[in-house]
Amino acid sequence: MKKGVALFWMLYMLFFAIPFPMILYYNTKSDDPPSLAGTNPWLALGILTLSVILWSIVLIGYFRKWVLSNFTAKKNIEYLNKNGVRRKAEITEAVKVSKDGSKYNSYELKLLFKNLVDTEILQKAHVNDSKPQQRRFEAGKKIDILIDEEMKRVPYFIFAGTEAKINILVIFLICLGWLTLVALVSGYYMYAYLTESMGTGWRFIVFWHPLILCPVILLSYRIGLSFIFKVFAGSKKGEAELIKFKGIKTTAKLLSASQTGTYINEQPMILFKMEYVDYQNRTRRSELKRIVNLLDLNMVRQETVEIFYLKENPDRIALASDMDEIS
Repeated sequence: MKKGVALFWMLYMLFFAIPFPMILYYNTKSDDPPSLAGTNPWLALGILTLSVILWSIVLIGYFRKWVLSNFTAKKNIEYLNKNGVRRKAEITEAVKVSKDGSKYNSYELKLLFKNLVDTEILQKAHVNDSKPQQRRFEAGKKIDILIDEEMKRVPYFIFAGTEAKINILVIFLICLGWLTLVALVSGYYMYAYLTESMGTGWRFIVFWHPLILCPVILLSYRIGLSFIFKVFAGSKKGEAELIKFKGIKTTAKLLSASQTGTYINEQPMILFKMEYVDYQNRTRRSELKRIVNLLDLNMVRQETVEIFYLKENPDRIALASDMDEIS
């Protein structure tokens, strides 16, 4: 169900990023050929250069996400196998999510273990079991995990003995798909030039041409989604994981909780002001913004809340209830 919803929104956003600007552009053009001779050639060259730069950023971003990230993850897993901090994790819950007849048994796990500063945390994880006969991933059993001490590499932790392999066929097909995308973009440049230049070079290109609008919209999606994630998480990417794996859990006194006036999907953003004592017995006050579900608004009336704070920077905090949802 979630995959279907995600696919729908991806196609919906893709429509407004590529076909929609083209439909608007070609349906609002005048039937009479425009006079391009008087157009400033340097302005046209600047717009063309900007277009190439924008498409390059988009395409390089896709290549890094689709292809290079696989090699980076493999390298990081190999690093963790050699240098990761070992912890013993207890499986508190194990749910099989793979279908019968699958190559591997897949499980959604909830793990209980001590983080890098010996605070107990609950962590969700997904695992493919290549040795089901050993029955390693059952509730109540303990397994070894390895954590990145610096919390700078993804994944941040792995199961001890995890092997990373690159499927060459899959990578080849992904590269083929990426090259097809590059060919389509290049082909559109050629098509636009042949059908719109009328012997005047690139003077036809304008700021509202699809060669400009399409990459701008695609990049705005990337920036916008990152911003939304930051608003929902209350921190930049990776910071929540950093606080969870290197943070100390404590109870904070809730001084106040007030609405900021911002709403996301009709859910209010709340500004929490809290007071707590750190590991050096110093009293600190800190603020945290968080989107609160309307069904959870009773939390703003609590006198105390559980939080995590970074040992090396106690002013950086996160709600403990949010930490449990990180997978």
